[in-house]
Amino acid sequence: MTAITHARATAGSAIRDSFVLAWRNYKHNVRVPSLIVLSLMMPVIFLVLFRYLIGGPIVIPGVSYVDFLVPGLIVQAIAFGATQTGVGLAEDVRRGITDRFRSLPISRSAVPAGRAVVDTVRNALVGIIVLGVGVVVGFRPDADAAYILAAIGIAMAFGYAFSWVAAYLGVTLKNVESVHDAGFIWVIPLTFASSAIVPVESMPTAAQWFADLNPVTSVADATRALMLGDPAGTAVIQSVLWIAALLVVFVPLAVRAYQRR
Repeated sequence: MTAITHARATAGSAIRDSFVLAWRNYKHNVRVPSLIVLSLMMPVIFLVLFRYLIGGPIVIPGVSYVDFLVPGLIVQAIAFGATQTGVGLAEDVRRGITDRFRSLPISRSAVPAGRAVVDTVRNALVGIIVLGVGVVVGFRPDADAAYILAAIGIAMAFGYAFSWVAAYLGVTLKNVESVHDAGFIWVIPLTFASSAIVPVESMPTAAQWFADLNPVTSVADATRALMLGDPAGTAVIQSVLWIAALLVVFVPLAVRAYQRR
């Protein structure tokens, strides 16, 4: 067998193992429906609060606040949901399940990858529900269905990349509580100090500098532009570059940390 053939066989085995473990994680989530219900409730609560209570005084030239808000909240909800990848991996480590996985003839990358895949699917459902509730409370996208699907796809890809960041924390930190708290520590600043909720121009100068460099801003801008029918080329390119960079950095880090753990 040539080196190329062996590499292809190894990659195919890793992908197959990842989807097998993703199916295992899916069945676990179905048995605990509260996990899904709670992950769906929080972004809807955020949407209602910002739509009717907090966002009332916010005026954005050229667009209603609800049209500005909903795409950003989709990205925010998916980013928050991605932190559960780390929590789930930490829980598997605590219960000794990862030790059982190590005794099986499966790819080492399949365990975090399987968790990231199933969480990405769940996060897509969260994004679709936020979009549906947004339409109920007044969101009116101007783009056709293909662009809306592209917007959801970019947000999902970003959530998948964020899941690998969370996976690295999940197999590096000592316990589930630490992973849960750490998830909020890094996700809250990134999502709130971005264009997901308010325009970057409305922020103080120092916050604008951070928000302009923030990957959440790029993805929120791309999602919003695609859904509202605005020019989206620059934001989409920036989003793709951020997604690729996060995957290039954190996939090897998470897999290596899992192997050491």
